[in-house]
Amino acid sequence: MQPVLLIAISLHVLAATFWAGSTFACARTTGNDGQQLFAPQLGAAAVAVLSGAYLWKALHEGSFGPTEQLLSAGAVAAIVALVIQITIIRGALQRLRTSSGDDAKVRSQLATGYRSAAILLAVAVLAMAASRYA
Repeated sequence: MQPVLLIAISLHVLAATFWAGSTFACARTTGNDGQQLFAPQLGAAAVAVLSGAYLWKALHEGSFGPTEQLLSAGAVAAIVALVIQITIIRGALQRLRTSSGDDAKVRSQLATGYRSAAILLAVAVLAMAASRYA
């Protein structure tokens, strides 16, 4: 296998593992550690999406069989999770930072955002794992 592909696969798997794992942890703790993990999560998401796009172009461009269909479903789920994190979670974290007290409504939005993103990232992981056997 070409060294560039090995590097791209490694970056994709490592970044996606951190992104999904930290999102699962934040969903479980209702976003209590979200402030410290938010920027690294977005960085990992960017690396995962960009390396995934490169891998798609290098390995799957021009075909859309069962493998590519599952990979597409996983990619869409991951991108929707990223949109949720950028919109809902970032907004809730900003409101928490500027509020003087512990706003229960904002914490609820934060927990809902992380849980929604975690479900979508679980779908992405399952789709990408299953695509190997499609």
